[in-house]
Amino acid sequence: MFASALLGKVGYPEAVNVRRPAVAGRFYPGDPDKLRADVDGYLSSVDGEVRDVAGVMAPHAGFVYSGSTAAQAFARVRVPKRVIILCPNHTGRGARISVYGKGSYRIPGAEIPIATDLADRILVEVVGSKHDYKAHADEHAVEVELPFLLARQPDLEIVPIVLSGLSESEAIDLGHALHRAVGDDDVLVVASSDMSHFLTEDEARKVDHQALEPLLNFDPSGLYRVVRENDISMCGYIPATAMLSYAADRGASTPELVAYTTSGEAFGDFSRVVGYASVLV
Repeated sequence: MFASALLGKVGYPEAVNVRRPAVAGRFYPGDPDKLRADVDGYLSSVDGEVRDVAGVMAPHAGFVYSGSTAAQAFARVRVPKRVIILCPNHTGRGARISVYGKGSYRIPGAEIPIATDLADRILVEVVGSKHDYKAHADEHAVEVELPFLLARQPDLEIVPIVLSGLSESEAIDLGHALHRAVGDDDVLVVASSDMSHFLTEDEARKVDHQALEPLLNFDPSGLYRVVRENDISMCGYIPATAMLSYAADRGASTPELVAYTTSGEAFGDFSRVVGYASVLV
């Protein structure tokens, strides 16, 4: 159904500011051929019309847990050449709005360049943003999305942004600022997020429904508040809030939930699961 991505040559020229893989061989295959085959397999299993969207929310767990859920989103969208990827900060390092503004991100078999001019515009428009590498060094939540995006767009350029500690207004303003920075360019914004963590299957589905309701109602403030007020362990609610704000400015249509699963479905243990959702906006 989909052409294989150009994950081609092994062996890279050394370059400055190359962010090397942190979770290859653990979250997804470290062998380029196996990675390409797995991603193509996930994507080719999806039936659905490919369409233009402003934003996507997709999970970032190991492929065995959330790969099929992520593919349900990425297989259905036209991925433009440029993608902004927003993710939560799992390591606690670096700036609150950490923009990887120069260089490239490496995954097995490929090196994905940073869209430097777009990153520069973001750094101008987004209050409090900083050009920073520390938050990105061991952060998996951008990296895990890249094989899918590259499979859908072999000429991919990215601006990865790691987020932490933003207030409701700051998260929403970030979306507005991204819209200003993008202007008339063709840019997709991906919010990398898992849903609730380490609840029973029944509890996770109930809690995740609470968070998904405002998200699917195109209510960024409601999403932020529901997660905070109910102490829901959705790690990427700040990226998702900003993505919704950006998509609203782009005139996007009502969000659509295209997949929801839990980690329990991978191995049959439903006593302590993580939820995963894929949403198109």
